[in-house]
Amino acid sequence: MSELHRLTALEQLHLVRAGELKPSELVECYLDRIERLNPELGAFTVVTPDTARQRAAELEASGSRAAALWGLPSGEKDLWARAGVRTAYGSRAFADYVPEVSDEITDVLDAAGAISLGKTATPEFGLPAYTEPLSDAPAVNPWDTSLGSGGSSGGAAVAVSAGLLPFAPGSDGGGSIRIPAAATGLVGLKPSRGRVPAGSGFGSLGQLPVTGPLARTVADAALLLDGIAGPSPFSVGPPTWDGGAFLNAAIRGEGTFNIGVMTTSPWDDTYEISVSPEAQDALTLARTALDQLGHGSEDFALDPSPEYAEAFTVLWQAGAAGIPLDGEQLELVEPLTKWLIESGRRMSARDVGVAIATLSRFERSVIRQFSTYDAVLTPAMAMTPRPLGWFYAEDAFENFAKQVQYTPWTSFVNVSGLPAISLPVHETVEGLPMGVQLIGRPGREDVLLAIGAQLERRFHWGSRHPAAFGA
Repeated sequence: MSELHRLTALEQLHLVRAGELKPSELVECYLDRIERLNPELGAFTVVTPDTARQRAAELEASGSRAAALWGLPSGEKDLWARAGVRTAYGSRAFADYVPEVSDEITDVLDAAGAISLGKTATPEFGLPAYTEPLSDAPAVNPWDTSLGSGGSSGGAAVAVSAGLLPFAPGSDGGGSIRIPAAATGLVGLKPSRGRVPAGSGFGSLGQLPVTGPLARTVADAALLLDGIAGPSPFSVGPPTWDGGAFLNAAIRGEGTFNIGVMTTSPWDDTYEISVSPEAQDALTLARTALDQLGHGSEDFALDPSPEYAEAFTVLWQAGAAGIPLDGEQLELVEPLTKWLIESGRRMSARDVGVAIATLSRFERSVIRQFSTYDAVLTPAMAMTPRPLGWFYAEDAFENFAKQVQYTPWTSFVNVSGLPAISLPVHETVEGLPMGVQLIGRPGREDVLLAIGAQLERRFHWGSRHPAAFGA
């Protein structure tokens, strides 16, 4: 039973559906690993062993195994409320908050048959690109514990990379799935806006954050996406277990596509953005493999967009302004959060309206520029995973600038509402994962999964693990 975590999520699902493995056995395997490894890794902020065991027993007694994720352990990001479980949002200001009502995405995971083992770590309110909250221990990188795991779904990424969960859901408002996936050697999929109704983006300012999967393999990511996606406005249609469009696309891995290759970003006019040799190596490796697989590729550059940086920053600040904290509670938040909140609250409605209008024009421009390609390839991150504490600075604006320089290719995908996937194609000489990002057309997660499956067959990243995975 101690080796069950080496199986993919899809392999585990096949075994529990066939009755060859019990959900309770999976739960015990992962709870044991969490108990032994989480104190060093910081993947979970809350572990719920009693309710997980009770849930597994209920599923086994139900006799029905039809749900898409039936019997598979999971966890929810600590930005999502689960009734009766402490939900701190990565903040000291909510250290003792226990919600009475669950968020919709939590209910969706339950309905899909998943078993929650607890809450995965997030930075304060999910705002930064690193998971080192002052409220708790940092979520450290399993490949090198002196490094960070990225954010904001850092705890989820650490849990999957180290084998504390078979896969995990995360949320992505500016790269928060793709960044930690790239840092920890995982597949991270940001769905199209609206793809997952329980985390669609439509209810937020700027419609940026969406919910999606982190996994070790493309098929596992597709499986989890099938489990949380519902009726869709896109042509792919509502996937189910019997007609799982995403899992089928990932398993088949078919097709040849026209791919643009890009290293420019909309931040280039405002910040000094450099592509590290490691990031360039990953990009070159992926492009060469795609060419050998028969895809067409050509260099591509975004039109200059000098207005993007200010508009996105305004929107990020305006989004933080609504966090329900005042007075003494506001003094409990971290410097970056306080800067974002206070900056947002000083803005006028006109400032916010102008930013939204600017980004709406930008969205249409990006979709138009990308329209000749089935997918656009970029580096995932501009640098290798960052040391713990690297982002912190006395000046919050400098902190924000460092995040932009680390991850210049992610936020504009949220603004554009497009799907994107981070794929761990490369490993540096120091043994650190480096990835690439593929950005798709609206609603075409299936294309990204098909291309990802082809690259996975070439690079076999599912067999590469950090030392903690074998512990």
